[in-house]
Amino acid sequence: MLGAHIAVQEGQAGVRFTVWAPHAAYVGLAGDHNSWDGTSDLDTLYKIPDSGFWSRFFPGIEPGTFYKYRIIGADGTSFLKADPYAFKAEVRPATASVVADLDGYKWGDAAWRRKSKGPYQAPMNIYEMHLGTWRQKEDGELYTYREISSLLIPYLSEMSYTHVEFMPLAEHPYDLSWGYQGTGYFAATSRFGEPQDLMYLIDQLHQAGIGVILDWVPAHFAKDAHGLRLFDGSPLYEYADPMLAEKPGWGTLSFDFSKPEISSYLISNALFWFEKYHIDGMRVDAVTSMLRLDFEKEHHQYRTNEHGGLENLEAIRFIQQLNQTIFQYYPKALMMAEESSAWPGVTSPVHEGGLGFNYKWNMGWMNDTLGYIERDFDSRPNHHNLLTFPICYAYAENYTLPLSHDEVVHGKKSLLDKMPGSYEQKFAGLRQLLGYQMSHPGKKLLFMGGEFGQFIEWKDQEQLDWLLLDYESHQRMLAYTAALNKLYLAEKALWELDHDLEGYQWIDADDSGQSIVSYIRRGKRPVDTLLIIINFQPVERRHYRIGVPRPGVYEELFSSETLEYGGSGFHNEPLKSTKTEWHNQVNSVELTLPPLGFLVLKKTGRKTV
Repeated sequence: MLGAHIAVQEGQAGVRFTVWAPHAAYVGLAGDHNSWDGTSDLDTLYKIPDSGFWSRFFPGIEPGTFYKYRIIGADGTSFLKADPYAFKAEVRPATASVVADLDGYKWGDAAWRRKSKGPYQAPMNIYEMHLGTWRQKEDGELYTYREISSLLIPYLSEMSYTHVEFMPLAEHPYDLSWGYQGTGYFAATSRFGEPQDLMYLIDQLHQAGIGVILDWVPAHFAKDAHGLRLFDGSPLYEYADPMLAEKPGWGTLSFDFSKPEISSYLISNALFWFEKYHIDGMRVDAVTSMLRLDFEKEHHQYRTNEHGGLENLEAIRFIQQLNQTIFQYYPKALMMAEESSAWPGVTSPVHEGGLGFNYKWNMGWMNDTLGYIERDFDSRPNHHNLLTFPICYAYAENYTLPLSHDEVVHGKKSLLDKMPGSYEQKFAGLRQLLGYQMSHPGKKLLFMGGEFGQFIEWKDQEQLDWLLLDYESHQRMLAYTAALNKLYLAEKALWELDHDLEGYQWIDADDSGQSIVSYIRRGKRPVDTLLIIINFQPVERRHYRIGVPRPGVYEELFSSETLEYGGSGFHNEPLKSTKTEWHNQVNSVELTLPPLGFLVLKKTGRKTV
């Protein structure tokens, strides 16, 4: 009912406008038709008694009409506001809302939606991307949602990604906020075209077998004058208490989770994206900032809750209600929390006291892994625990392992440039890092550019450096990532028991002196078992012995040192186990570990080499 809805009343076509502004003294419709004044009797919305809502049907208004609300606050101040429920917004830097009809698109993804399965025992390899800087036209113009589909979908299919995650697509005024400081939560950003163009892109992705995850930002909103801040002349969408409302580190405002109208606004918005745009899931941004009253604040900038604690009890209730509602309507949805603390039960059900998400970004794994991988080779033995500790909490939640945009911007360097050593060692290190991520328990996420070794960190105004693919080392890096992604899909041991302790077993966690880790990944069938060995030093290790779970012949199923991927070309021939006890196993094999090598072994059906 809220927003601008095309309708027919008493035989006349037009638009009904309805807005929530309980503290306003006056609300009118402003647009080109009245020189953006909106204060005449012909422009006035009628206040629905005892509701806080204002509504009126305006005949003759058509889709494409620009509009705002002329609001006069209780103190007599007059100002213009964009519609919080608008389905479309004017292209930035203009800020008007636009009347839009979301009906009429003919979806072709029914088969995808029918066959969609629960995520836990399925592969999930997510390509995270910023739509405006993945690719741009030669003149720097942005591709539309529809135009980019012919470039993006073949690429994702060839690379064997299961899902794409778009950084926020809700309307936002400032490009360099990347969409995380929004003003129009129901409006797909007009930077890339019409709402139906986004429907087309998602539809085509589904028909190609690729799921769609959308970044969604209920934690805070932009302070821009045309947006939600002081919407009816008083704090409405934000808390009235500045200590609760202000997010000083980001220059934004928190939603007031104590108001049922705000919970309704946000939960309705989440359902809207699932219903109208057929998304498969949401990555909910900045959850920690919602949960903690003291998040990134000095002592004088926050107050405790009614029990003297630091938890935002209202935000917790909102998150629980959000997840319960989404799963009620969309049981197979992905609801993924970007939660950076050790908050317990993020992916536990609400009825057990949890927050009710079904996935959490594993920020601990990411920090530990990058903290290790960026170290000089000589210092790695002293920080071996950064590789071994993450498995201690790998099953505490349902995790996704993120190598996201936040790690390759603001001076943090690209993944490739984080690696120590020579030019060749940097590429070997990146191949190794992606192999380690792919073989560790948890679903996978990689930010665009990492797959081919973007050398410079993410430039958030220009397209990726696709010209690097003119160079052999980057071509081979891309080929490696594609092959690794295909291996992930093919080998059930890499995903089938992601959330089951039976799916992982150390072979040797303690070889810190040589910076080597080795472990077993298991699927439901013993025949799917894989052995992972990673040498984090630029030194070849000959005659390296590891224990194996069963006697037989083991072959090198995958190696980061394959020549076509930019490696040395070294390859271990099939290895027959001997009855030599090692690593608490009755049998073992002896092999050569290449420098900075990532190896995957699998038992064959052969009895002899």
